[in-house]
Amino acid sequence: MAVGETGKLSASVGEDVARDHEYVPAWKRALDITCIVVALPVLVPIFLLLAAGIKCVSPGPVLFLSERVGYRGRRFICFKFRTMKVNADCDAHRRHLADLMRSDAPMVKMDASGDPRLIPFGKILRATGLDELPQLLNVLGGEMSLVGPRPCLPYEFESYLPEQKRRFDSLPGLTGLWQVSGKNKTTFSEMIVFDIKYAETKSLWLDLKIMGRTLPAILTQVREARARRNRAGESQPQVASPRRVTTLEQAQPELMSSK
Repeated sequence: MAVGETGKLSASVGEDVARDHEYVPAWKRALDITCIVVALPVLVPIFLLLAAGIKCVSPGPVLFLSERVGYRGRRFICFKFRTMKVNADCDAHRRHLADLMRSDAPMVKMDASGDPRLIPFGKILRATGLDELPQLLNVLGGEMSLVGPRPCLPYEFESYLPEQKRRFDSLPGLTGLWQVSGKNKTTFSEMIVFDIKYAETKSLWLDLKIMGRTLPAILTQVREARARRNRAGESQPQVASPRRVTTLEQAQPELMSSK
């Protein structure tokens, strides 16, 4: 690459970063940093305990690094605690995701019915969201926020329609409007509705309400996962609820009353 081309590329990257900071509200960055600093005395022991546990039960690295798509299509390296065996087959997840997008069935994770790729207590980490704690490093780096749409995989991004890519008009987050609105009971298209609505209406008050509802939502997901395990021996397949969310206001009117 010529020197002139390198200079142009650097200038382009600089302009992208400047535009990102222009459209990301200052209150959002302040909220992220403040919450992480306040929670550090609790987060550090949990982080070390989980890292030690993973190292004891499964050979390989503690962290799993994955390329993700975030704000305005920017790609970045996302950090997670490793919950699967080293060199686990990823094609199964790709097929599962494609089926969810095509059939518009409830967004139930693959491990809901058992996944042999998981390490011991990997299912617990995933059900509780503790595997995503290392993404706080992404938040500190400005690639993510505490609240926002989930970052997606590159091959998922490539399947999005132009309208669906509006969900990337906000920094990706650890929790979000979709995650506290029945996550595993909603379909792919409903997730898109939640994420786009959040990108259009995000505010400090809305972020605080979503953060306040995150723990109850996680506890509900854990109870539902336990109930699914108890029904695992039943021959009749799980039937999705006939009720469908068509608009965000119908789904969570109390969350959207942020004014």
